[in-house]
Amino acid sequence: MAATGNAGGGTNRNAEKYQRILDAAVAVFADKGFFNSRISDIADRAGVADGTVYLYFKNKEEILMTAINTAFDAFMRHARTEVEKVATPAERLRRLAFLHLDALGSNRNLAVVFQMELRQSTRFLSEFSHHHMVEYLSLVRAAISEGQASEVFRRDMSDKIAANCFFGALDEMVTSWVLSGHEYRLSNVTDSVVDIFLNGMHSGGNQKVAYTGVQ
Repeated sequence: MAATGNAGGGTNRNAEKYQRILDAAVAVFADKGFFNSRISDIADRAGVADGTVYLYFKNKEEILMTAINTAFDAFMRHARTEVEKVATPAERLRRLAFLHLDALGSNRNLAVVFQMELRQSTRFLSEFSHHHMVEYLSLVRAAISEGQASEVFRRDMSDKIAANCFFGALDEMVTSWVLSGHEYRLSNVTDSVVDIFLNGMHSGGNQKVAYTGVQ
């Protein structure tokens, strides 16, 4: 992990270099693919010596998982704060969907690594799922369960299955965006995706879960 200095200035410099290595690694992995990337490629992109990278990380596997973990932890902190500001379950899901698509849509390199490189290894994906997907899906399930309790959403469906469908729909939109090669604002598809999802869960008749404009 990151080395630390005795003085505050040294600590800040080390933290900056640590983050620079992570950012460089994400760019290299996105460009070359994880298995074709070398520590020397990451060092060159970060503007440091190869040996400097090893002061912070044991190998490129640790760099990959640290980069993913750091990005996801930051996303979840932001998402929890933002979702708590929203009043209704439907609006919380819409807000989370926007944040999900906006976070990856604003960083193509990270999106490529998350959608493609992380999934090249069952071990990497299992580790990520165990530590992070449970947290993400719990946030989704909480909103769905609240909607079911208030009879906004159908009670005859599994909140676990619905949460997986929610993530899967957003995940596929990110993958399609990565593979398309076209530059467009990924978060612009939020309403279309969420409307399809929500209107499949509404509780009865022809009633729809109306979009209130909250993002």
